[in-house]
Amino acid sequence: MTFWEHLDELRDSLIKMVVAVLLCAIVVFLFKDALFSIILAPQDSQFLTYQLLEEVSSAILPDGLSTMDMWNVQLINTGLAQQFLLHVKAALCAGVLLTSPYLIYLLFHFVSPALYAHERKYALRLVGSGYVMFFLGVLLSYYLIFPLIFRFLGTYQVSEVVANTVTIDSYMDTLMMTCLSIGIVFEIPVVCWILGRMGLINARMMSHYRRHVIVALLIVAAIITPTSDVFTLSIVAFPMWLLYEFSILIVRK
Repeated sequence: MTFWEHLDELRDSLIKMVVAVLLCAIVVFLFKDALFSIILAPQDSQFLTYQLLEEVSSAILPDGLSTMDMWNVQLINTGLAQQFLLHVKAALCAGVLLTSPYLIYLLFHFVSPALYAHERKYALRLVGSGYVMFFLGVLLSYYLIFPLIFRFLGTYQVSEVVANTVTIDSYMDTLMMTCLSIGIVFEIPVVCWILGRMGLINARMMSHYRRHVIVALLIVAAIITPTSDVFTLSIVAFPMWLLYEFSILIVRK
């Protein structure tokens, strides 16, 4: 194929991607209640994570967390068209998320003819593992990290006379950025596998600099979680440390 024929094929792939995302976003847009029941679930004190923490604390502590079901954070809207724009934004993000397997397939279908057989095998392994790890990070953020961040920051008060009212756009921006950040952090094993295949790192080097990496992971965890409590910081840093140890095993193999 000539250069212009490659551009035509790339254009066709991009058009298919845009059409797929828009069609899926339109369908999601029509199911507003189902979409925002998922997005706003961590705002409810009866969310699964809060209930599990209450049960665990009740089993460990005499009084438990009896105030778990008493907290409330009110979400407000401050812009005339803000709720509609947030609905469109959420539908587009959901469209990209739901069509992501098809989008990755189109990209791989465009690139794969330029790869050798062994390169195609490694590319499939790389894309598949990266995709799975990213979604594991998103799920961990949605069910554990973001609820803890939201409960701490949403209920934190400098004084009882200052009530907390959180804007809906602030809530959604924090949710999306947290999920995206944790999803990227979960790519640590994939990145280490690539660097190991390139011969830039090895298991002995990673084990030798373990203490330095732990300090760096704590700094990254502190940036991701804008809270001052050690518990939330540990909740974020501990999976990152496990990912690093898992990466050492992958590189060693």
